[in-house]
Amino acid sequence: MRVEIWSDIACPWCYIGKARFEKGLAGFAHRDEVEVVHRSFELDPRLTKGETGTVIDMLAAKTGRTREEARAMEENVASNARSEGLGYRVEGRDYGSTFDIHRVLHLAKARGRQDALLDLVYRANFAEERSVFDEDTLVGLAVEAGLEDAEVRGVLADPDAYAAEVRDDQREAAELGANGVPFFVLDRRYGVSGGQPAELFTQALEQAWDSRTQAGAGA
Repeated sequence: MRVEIWSDIACPWCYIGKARFEKGLAGFAHRDEVEVVHRSFELDPRLTKGETGTVIDMLAAKTGRTREEARAMEENVASNARSEGLGYRVEGRDYGSTFDIHRVLHLAKARGRQDALLDLVYRANFAEERSVFDEDTLVGLAVEAGLEDAEVRGVLADPDAYAAEVRDDQREAAELGANGVPFFVLDRRYGVSGGQPAELFTQALEQAWDSRTQAGAGA
């Protein structure tokens, strides 16, 4: 059974949702028969390469709230992350275009290192003092995940490399009705939106598995 997860590394609920899904998967009897595929989604595709700023200032401007109110919003998200054992910095995080990061994640998928790189990028973005929007930092994370430095830099230097794959993922998300992330599609039978509790993911996996089994029995 395949589970597809649309997400953006700039999305804190995607970071939290991945951890919760993995806990839910761990509680699923047939977990060894589940293939997990991560797909691309940009929260803000209007951002251009090199355009960065601080997350709290961006949230304040986007929501029309004060910086203090935006910080309180981030503290709430941080509390959810920490309850899952995840690190989360409220101050000092930046934001930017994630298109190049998604392209490198597609390279990692082709090399069988996608999940490892995604975890490293999430950790760097949300928990550590490293900007994933800095090219050298991104390359370093990719190398840490098992990719070759020269190959990663080659992808980043070629704006067409894996660009179609990123756009195809985003187009497919729109066709499935996903206008936000994280968005989980189980066996192309069920969809789950948001960073739901782990127990809900286990239930959804069981439901999708049972439906698959019943469909096979009726074939």
